[in-house]
Amino acid sequence: MRNIKLTIAYDGSGYHGWQRQADGIETIQQVLENALAHVVNHPVNLRASGRTDTGVHADGQVANFSTTTPIPSERLPHALNTRLPGDIRIRRAQDVPADFDATGSVRTKLYRYSVYNHADLPPALKAYCWHYWRHCQITPMQQAAAGLVGEHDFLSFASAGFQSESTVRTLLRCDVWGDYPWIYFDLEGTGFLYHMVRNIVGTLLEIGRGHWPPEAIETIINARNRNAAGPMAPPNGLKLMWVKY
Repeated sequence: MRNIKLTIAYDGSGYHGWQRQADGIETIQQVLENALAHVVNHPVNLRASGRTDTGVHADGQVANFSTTTPIPSERLPHALNTRLPGDIRIRRAQDVPADFDATGSVRTKLYRYSVYNHADLPPALKAYCWHYWRHCQITPMQQAAAGLVGEHDFLSFASAGFQSESTVRTLLRCDVWGDYPWIYFDLEGTGFLYHMVRNIVGTLLEIGRGHWPPEAIETIINARNRNAAGPMAPPNGLKLMWVKY
């Protein structure tokens, strides 16, 4: 029995998130497992670094599976990509130790959120960013973002439905940068709550447009109340960039 790690890129626009659904709704996991089953000639159960939501994209999602196939790992990406739609690509496959678990072995992961901060959005970009037409200042958002770095109780940024017993998480960085009209938010952490990144982005944009001062971020964290933070950013601007183990 072999344990194989896959690095996966996908455009999530046409899928109902990563996780396979019982009702057969098309998801990234379902499409990948079906393709894998044809290639390795047995059913496959993928374990991923995390479950991306409907419309969320990835450049470096990671998943692993057990297999008895003799196909060399370096040949698997080509074999799989010929059976996958063009919006899902296997970037790399490698044999890993038996105890490697794409879910449980994660050290850190980086999400990037993209905002198009201009009144006129080119239609081709609609699926890959949040069209936020209100003008935003980057400096106040950077000041507020600095207050999110470190270990905090992020309950104010967790949407209803999170399944974790603890809402304490550690952000290693929360960078806000851009090249007009683009604004990017890079969040690296050891783990994230349900919709945490999207809720943080929505809150920082409220600060960027002048609704709150940068100092409000401390009050929002301490409130431990979702109603104290800003709106949730839509899924299409979010991308999982990479995962480190």
